Amino acid sequence: MEKSLKTEGKYTYYEIGEGTPILVLHGLMGGLSNFNAVAEYFSQIGYKVVIPELPLYSQNILKTNVKAFAKFVKDFITFKGFDRVILLGNSLGGHIGLYHSKMYPEKVAGLVLTGSSGLYESAMGDSYPKRGDYEYIKTKTEGVFYDPKTATKEMIDEVFAIVNDRIKVIKTLTIAKSAIRHNMAKDLPKMHVQTCLIWGKDDKVTPPEVAEEFHKLMPNSTLYWIDKCGHAAMMEHPDEFNRLLHEWLKKVNL
Repeated sequence: MEKSLKTEGKYTYYEIGEGTPILVLHGLMGGLSNFNAVAEYFSQIGYKVVIPELPLYSQNILKTNVKAFAKFVKDFITFKGFDRVILLGNSLGGHIGLYHSKMYPEKVAGLVLTGSSGLYESAMGDSYPKRGDYEYIKTKTEGVFYDPKTATKEMIDEVFAIVNDRIKVIKTLTIAKSAIRHNMAKDLPKMHVQTCLIWGKDDKVTPPEVAEEFHKLMPNSTLYWIDKCGHAAMMEHPDEFNRLLHEWLKKVNL
């Protein structure tokens, strides 16, 4: 995927397939490649999968917050000339998708959340690995998954590099605070977008009760569970994730 990224203006993104756009929003520590299986599967069945690099570490500190990232997504949708999109977000990406759907509902045909922040923000602060030795970072990264082997050495190296970069640490903490400020609990009952919740039953970052709360508060939501699965269902159980998402898209005619 990294080899086939497009850069146009201020946007760098991956794009594959033709059809209804599924716009994928990655999380704080999540690379675009976390969605390889989603991109491959849905690009073959009539969807255009687009995964932009979110400017988590590249914007001015005053624009390092959930609201500014949601505006970035809206500008990207306009730039691409899309009328409406299906937004799919994991972790912080889900939160950005939620905030975008609140601010610009006319742009969103459907919303897919997996391990999303937006309600339970201690997740953001607690799970953020403090600087430390490599083994500590390895343990923290593995803890995101049900099966620790899902955390590859490459992934652990990436997290280690971020937590040892002073500017990125400051920005990460800024984003975490912004996520707490932008709690969505009061907004969700007013959001009528069709929403698919796919959650790992063993998610320690945003535990199952978070999914239940989203489901309870969002009028048009459907909740699916994946067993033996942590915070990033699309990585840990890609086939099951794709099957459930496809089932939902058919159910709501998207």
